[in-house]
Amino acid sequence: MKAAVVYYSYDGNCARIAEWIQAETRADLVALETADEKRRTGLAKYAWGGAQVFMKKKPPLKPYHFDDASYDLVILGAPVWAGAPAPPLETFISETRLSGKRLAFFCCHRGGMGNALEKMRTLLPGNTFAGSIDFLNPLTADAEETKRKLVGWLKTLIAD
Repeated sequence: MKAAVVYYSYDGNCARIAEWIQAETRADLVALETADEKRRTGLAKYAWGGAQVFMKKKPPLKPYHFDDASYDLVILGAPVWAGAPAPPLETFISETRLSGKRLAFFCCHRGGMGNALEKMRTLLPGNTFAGSIDFLNPLTADAEETKRKLVGWLKTLIAD
């Protein structure tokens, strides 16, 4: 099975999970980066991210290469902002218009997952959903426990 992990990571949490997925499955990685490279911290980060979600912004992305025809499984990952997947992932979804694919989702959050995983599903009609999972603060959580949870989830994706 040929897989790709397409993810956006602002603070590195989703990058850690994506890299672990790659190590376990040999999936190709596609890291999404916004054209706006300004780093926001503290309250400014939350205000900026929340405003993007509520105003339904789709920030421009730096160029990336992704050919959906090459993959049997596409795993999408993003941090949760204001109860939704971070807008850069929505930009990717709107640009690629995935359809007829087998998809899986992961998200990283700090305790406020909201409906992020359900919202990802609604953004991608016409696809088969293999599963979803969320991770609480992967950079600061117990790495072995987080990795065990991830590997267990990946086994369910590969078994299907």
